[in-house]
Amino acid sequence: MLTFLPGPVLFILSLSLLIINTTIWGSLITIGGIIKLLLPFKVVRTVLTYIMNRFMWAWATCNGSILYLISNIEWDISGLEKLDPNRWYLLISNHVSGFDIAAQTYVLRNHIPMLKFFLKKELLYVPILGLGCWALDMPFMNRTSAAKLKKNPKLKGKDLETTRRACERFKDVPTSIINYVEGSRFTEEKRLRQDSPYRHLLRPKASGIAFTLSAMGEQFTHLLNITLVYPETSEKVLSNVMHGRTKKVVMCIEVLPVPHVDANDYLNHADTRVAFQRWLNQLWSEKDHMIDDLLQQHQKSSAQQQSTLHK
Repeated sequence: MLTFLPGPVLFILSLSLLIINTTIWGSLITIGGIIKLLLPFKVVRTVLTYIMNRFMWAWATCNGSILYLISNIEWDISGLEKLDPNRWYLLISNHVSGFDIAAQTYVLRNHIPMLKFFLKKELLYVPILGLGCWALDMPFMNRTSAAKLKKNPKLKGKDLETTRRACERFKDVPTSIINYVEGSRFTEEKRLRQDSPYRHLLRPKASGIAFTLSAMGEQFTHLLNITLVYPETSEKVLSNVMHGRTKKVVMCIEVLPVPHVDANDYLNHADTRVAFQRWLNQLWSEKDHMIDDLLQQHQKSSAQQQSTLHK
């Protein structure tokens, strides 16, 4: 609607609206978190969980309205028809930019339960954000480093038990958990530094998704493999969106069966860990080919449009 305005003006407008939107719904979620602390009863927690999720839904919906106001994005989405908001999902996705979370929560908000993220324990102490995420039942994790495990082997398996306790609250309420298995946003510099075998992806890390499956694999009804592409660029995506320059977002959603991961077997047998990593690598190889095909299709389409305009 306002795409006729200069990019810097759109950036200031979108930033202001995003701050207002996040402050409003974040404050309401924080109030809910305080009530949870004061009234830690199961019935109260269940009701508040539903309300908090609706607040997050409202935040995602308002983000979509802001995008509609400042940009003219074409959403090319496939796979939504196979989803159900009353099921439990584990999502894995490539990670391109800081815009990914806003894009995925907006697109998926009516099709699956609101997304949850595994967060570092340190974020719990960030004002508003920490309590808000806690109120939304997002699990906070404290991963034990390899160095600590070497010094104290008794800590082996502790992270799994922590994950299981964190996921206990998801048994009664349909839940979607997302894991960016690359562990970091994609940049060409990171790809080269990793010596990644993929053209458009970083190397996937199996441990996070394996821990999640070990902790609550029997609760998930499906694994969702999401491929996210911004055809114009893979760099400075968030900035381009806020300047009104992003024209297309592609999101392909593949519904897969949930792989079985036995916790003891995964922790104690290297062959099991290698096999699981190999499965994830194959998934990532197919994703890489898909991204390449999507980018080539976009380039051909853009070239044809340019050719038509010049005739």
